[in-house]
Amino acid sequence: MPARLPAAGFIASLDSSAIDLSEAQTLPPECYTDKDFYEFEKEALYYHEWLCAGRESWVPNVGDYFTTQIVGEPIVVARGRDGQVNAMSSVCAHRAMLVAEGSGNTRMFLCPYHHWAYGLDGRLTGAPAMEKTCNFRKEDHGLTRFKVEIWQGFVFVNFDMDAAPLAPRLTAVTDAIAHYDLANAEGERPREPGVFPWNWKVMFENNNDGYHASKLHQGPLHDFVPSERAEFPDADPADAGFLRYNGTLHPDASFNATQRALLPVFPGLDETDRNRMTFANIPPTLSLVMMSDMVIYLILRPTGPETMEQDTGVLVAPGASRHPSFAHKMEMNMIAAMHIIDQDMHVDALVQVGLRSRFAPRGRYAWQEGAQIQFNRWLVKRYRETYDRLTGPAVQPALTTA
Repeated sequence: MPARLPAAGFIASLDSSAIDLSEAQTLPPECYTDKDFYEFEKEALYYHEWLCAGRESWVPNVGDYFTTQIVGEPIVVARGRDGQVNAMSSVCAHRAMLVAEGSGNTRMFLCPYHHWAYGLDGRLTGAPAMEKTCNFRKEDHGLTRFKVEIWQGFVFVNFDMDAAPLAPRLTAVTDAIAHYDLANAEGERPREPGVFPWNWKVMFENNNDGYHASKLHQGPLHDFVPSERAEFPDADPADAGFLRYNGTLHPDASFNATQRALLPVFPGLDETDRNRMTFANIPPTLSLVMMSDMVIYLILRPTGPETMEQDTGVLVAPGASRHPSFAHKMEMNMIAAMHIIDQDMHVDALVQVGLRSRFAPRGRYAWQEGAQIQFNRWLVKRYRETYDRLTGPAVQPALTTA
């Protein structure tokens, strides 16, 4: 439980960020800057929601593993001898040494400190010199296991072993992106995470903001996907994800100087898919930008109230990477994409500076920011439920937008 909970009035004030778009306010600046709120947010979101850790393709063989950290929790994901993907704390059950770093292939996880050994499923298999320790049973001292679910080739973990399954709450998103067949898409693992000086929600909001696209990114690398063609399908805040669509001026639009797909188009796409970009979001950790020939995925990991890491990866159609010109065409795409991303990151950094100001507002929304309301409703539902769980349902919903 966080040491200090938000004030009851503060929680009540969040409701005005989750009402109709035409009347809603942005979230309070403290949601992006305050250390105590960040601790509350860990309990509200990260300790009970499904969190994207990576791609299943990163552990194709038995014994393959990779490590990551989410809100400071060290995680190891490994392919077990039964072929199943396991996710566990990488903290040794003896003295808290990390038993795994980086990625690779192994027969077991051996703590380098005292040589406690763990199987690929986290079970303790060896504990030297523990025979004189009273009431010690190896089966009681394995690595802490997490729930695992594979969705569209992404590995999701949940620290809460009682959490409801992920897939049933992603039906609308799954149906909307089914033609991409992301489970079979190709893409190398990102090399190093980006480290950024802003709150994770600043990044998540920017990636789903239809309003800024034709302003900040005005020019030949983005004009084919105008803001006025943004669409925001309804989403239930109880669901695990939401969508944004943006119509394009021509089919198979893509981020490069030609404005058209250079790589092979995902083979299952229909005419509707090929005439828009789709933005699929599974907060708090995964955001997808989907074009006809390329999908960019962002895996977000907060490291503090005003800092975060992010894995940025690319997926392409099966077989696309084997074409002799693939590397050159991908380079063309990434030059354009990085130009746009650089613009976004400059803005994200300055937004975080602004959010620290004593004059930071609770602003109002334009209709092209519909995805922000979907996000707010997802957040506020979980903030309020967690506050009620920790204190009792004493805070009544706000009745005004003031």
